[in-house]
Parts: sequence; structure tokens; C-alpha cells
Amino acid sequence: MQLTDTSALVTGGASGLGGATAAALAARGARVFALDLPAAIEKADAVEGITYVATDVTEPEQVRVAVAQAAEAGPLRTAVNCAGIGPSARILGRKGVHDLDLYATVVKVNLVGSFNVLALASEAIAQTDADEHGQRGVVVNTASIAAYDGQVGQAAYASSKGGIVGLTLPAARDLAQYGIRVCTIAPGIVDTPMLATVSDEFRAGLAAGVPFPQRLARPDEFAQLAVDIVEHDYLNGEVIRMDGALRMAPR
Repeated sequence: MQLTDTSALVTGGASGLGGATAAALAARGARVFALDLPAAIEKADAVEGITYVATDVTEPEQVRVAVAQAAEAGPLRTAVNCAGIGPSARILGRKGVHDLDLYATVVKVNLVGSFNVLALASEAIAQTDADEHGQRGVVVNTASIAAYDGQVGQAAYASSKGGIVGLTLPAARDLAQYGIRVCTIAPGIVDTPMLATVSDEFRAGLAAGVPFPQRLARPDEFAQLAVDIVEHDYLNGEVIRMDGALRMAPR
């Protein structure tokens, strides 16, 4: 899939995994529309080739507007879902039972939000002209190794990311007739702004648990893999772990 002179959507595109991916796609010649919440966009750096669009991924009409904006700028070929949240709570903790609203919110943002963008972006991608191989575009979702190795306190987060893993193959099968591929990246521990508040000692402890390379992953490595998936035309319906062979312990 060629990226030059095409449009791309990246959710969570103002920072972290999404910010790195938006920059990588723009560097390859795509017109990138980075969807994020207003507060995140206010802190984002201006990057050539990236247009920031204030969007709540759980709101269909807001996503429709963003998709239409991207599609008007050129053929929409790529959508990468990076938006997500990860609060921690035990099913039974010191304060009682896991808050149901919190559980539902995590699933809504991480899973339902990803599905919302996947579906609405695919609708626009399907209306573009196919290339000589019948291709029209690709959607890359973000899961987590927590989908497989969820730790104590990650019931909501692991559920949402497990849902994305389960969505990958049926989505690829559903959209095959339109020439749209669907893949998922399941990253391990990535050095994103979510880890900015932890101590160097804690960060070193996390890195020491990774078999090899014995360090935290970088956002640009996630972005590199996302771009590789977009450009590799035979990758479809697959979940790819990017974790340095890490398998998480219970806690």
C-alpha cells in the first residue's frame, strides 16, 4: 500500500504511540489527521503533514466529521487506532467491588471506540478506487500483551484489549470484499507519557523483566511496525506482539 498523496487517520495522535505513528506516516508522504481530545491537542507540537482534529472516538458523529475531513483531502487509505485509557482496579479491592462504570468506560473507549473508528473509516475507504491489486486500505488496531497476560488490577483493561484481539480476524474477513486489510499490534511496555510520572528505579525494574532487548520499547518502534503493516500487502487478520518476548507475571 502506497502512502504518498493519500490520507490517514490516527487516533490518540497527539502524543505517545499515536503521535509517533502520525509523524511516521506524514514522513512517508501521507496527509495525516490526528484525532485526539482537545486537552491533548493543546499540548501537541506542530508537525508538517499532520492536522489535529478534536475528536472523541466514542462519539460516532465526531468520528464521521473527522473521517469526512480526511477523505476530502485525498483518498483515505489508512486508519490506526491508538486512543486508549488504562486505569487500574481490582475486582474485589479494599474499597469494595470494581466500579461498574469504570469498567464500562474502559471498554467503551478502548474497544467500542476502536470499533467505531474502524467501521466509519472503512466506510470511507471502501468508496475509494482500488489499486491494480484490488487494495483500498488498511486499519491497524492497538491491543496490548495484557490481552494475554493481564495482571492484577487489569480486569477492565485486559478485557478491552482482548476484545480488540478477538475483533481482528472477523473484521479482516468482513472487509476483505472491499480490499481492506485489518491487523493489530499488541505492544508490551512502551516508554510513553503514561510512564512519565514513575521513578527511574521503577522504570529500570520494568526494563529488567524484558528478556531482550532488556529495555522499554520506544513509540517510534511501534510507529515503524504500524507503517510496515500498512506497506506489507500480505499482512492481514493478524495480531503481532511487540514486546521483546516479555510474558507478564501476575503482578
